[in-house]
Amino acid sequence: MQDFIGWSASIILLATIVSQIVRQWKEGTSKGVSRWLFIGQMAASAAFTVYSMMVHNVVFVVTNALMLLSAIVGLAIVTYHRRRGPATRQD
Repeated sequence: MQDFIGWSASIILLATIVSQIVRQWKEGTSKGVSRWLFIGQMAASAAFTVYSMMVHNVVFVVTNALMLLSAIVGLAIVTYHRRRGPATRQD
């Protein structure tokens, strides 16, 4: 039961983060999104991944490694949007 709760929480957390990153990409803008959000997330997720390995918790290792990956993708999108300049959408 413990693993079920852990994996369920992991899926919920990752789904919310991934949906935000996908939305950011699809809308073509990162307006109002701070790079520091992703930089902080990367640092915390990297440290939590190492800690999770040290305490041998597979749920946290996987979750934090995927959160680290999502932070890298999120930062890449913010950087891309900032370099590209204002989005020009044609609806």
